[in-house]
Amino acid sequence: MSVETAVLPAGSRDNTTTDPTARAPLVLGPTDYASVTERVCRIVEMPTPPRAWYVAFGIAASLTGILGLMILYLISTGVGVWGLNKPISWGFDITNFVFWVGIGHAGTLISAILYLFRQRWRTGINRFAEAMTIFAVICALMFPGIHVGRSPLLWDFFAVGTYFTVSLCFWYMGLIPDIATLRDRATGKIRQIAYGIAALGWRGSNRHWHRYERAYLLLAGLATPLVLSVHSIVSFDFATSMLPGWHATIFPPYFVAGAIFGGFAMVLLLAVPCREWFGLKDLITPRHLENMCKILLATGMMVGYAYAMEFFISWYGGNPVEGFVFINRAFGPYAWAYWTMVICNVAIPQAFWSRRARTDPWIIFAIAFFVNVGMWFERFVIIVTSLSRDFLPSSWGSYSPTWVEILTLAGSFGLFFTLFLLFLRFLPMVAMAEVKAILPQPHHEGRS
Repeated sequence: MSVETAVLPAGSRDNTTTDPTARAPLVLGPTDYASVTERVCRIVEMPTPPRAWYVAFGIAASLTGILGLMILYLISTGVGVWGLNKPISWGFDITNFVFWVGIGHAGTLISAILYLFRQRWRTGINRFAEAMTIFAVICALMFPGIHVGRSPLLWDFFAVGTYFTVSLCFWYMGLIPDIATLRDRATGKIRQIAYGIAALGWRGSNRHWHRYERAYLLLAGLATPLVLSVHSIVSFDFATSMLPGWHATIFPPYFVAGAIFGGFAMVLLLAVPCREWFGLKDLITPRHLENMCKILLATGMMVGYAYAMEFFISWYGGNPVEGFVFINRAFGPYAWAYWTMVICNVAIPQAFWSRRARTDPWIIFAIAFFVNVGMWFERFVIIVTSLSRDFLPSSWGSYSPTWVEILTLAGSFGLFFTLFLLFLRFLPMVAMAEVKAILPQPHHEGRS
């Protein structure tokens, strides 16, 4: 049996530590198919979820209600309730849109690209990462809808709409075998009917598995280019303009790296509490967390490189207006936002060079939180600082959000977490069928 697929009994000592070249196991506790099924299904089947779930859901649902009120107030009163002005016609609205689109990229990356590269460590985290993608894109699509008439974002609608459709199909395809398991275990009539309809008649026959694996592979191949294309198209909102600070060819790869960076941070932000609340430390192991931390460190360094290259390109291009924009970002009236971005996205993730930081769940949680803060400020800095200082000093202006914009931002987080918490309550957060595939049973005995 290979070290990668090794399984340790719950509470046992990790014997791989005696070999410094050995990889940590992907599953620590369950040793057979039945125990994996029981471990995951009991979360959905328990009569009452943990108290922390109720507290989190109450807060998230309240924020979602506030979001609904802010949207009604906006539509009934007009966009003047926002702090937008001339020349700053984009503010929190497009900042939030780009932020949520970026959050939605990690789910597709984990599910599709890592699946194509046969990375087995994805199996413990791919399900709720895919769900996170769906809910983040729902939050993103809301902002162009309530910003209609203020920005020509038609191509964003088609790009993000296509991404949402493919991601939804990919997520649902992976759910089918596990939904069928919930159907077979369901005791209540309503659950039997609901899961039975959602399972699409799945029986687990060889023909079903053959069709499933072919369809899953095709959807993975279709979803992979979207990771690169969608946020590249979002970056064109800025890169195709002539505005200093936006007109740059570095934006597509810069936005893609930033999206993966922020998305993985959100996955970690969700994974740490989930494994704690629902007793999933044996399925979402330190190896899963450490691998994600390494990706976060790598993409964070890419983002830091992009920050430095923006200053270099503006200097090397010899355009004084372009150079002024970047100097103004670092030392102008919005310098506080710029340095918050740099500290959160570049300095703080360097802690992941330490293995202790990569294996301590609460250090990981704290760093992931700061990265998400930094990625929101990155979008704010790109949008507001470039618009506030244009070509002519006579057209310069300043921007500050109104209480409507601040509550709308908070409400978007409420919507995201409300949808995510409902997912945790009614659907399996870990892909049981895929976790079972990395247990020893699918492999030949005596394999070295």
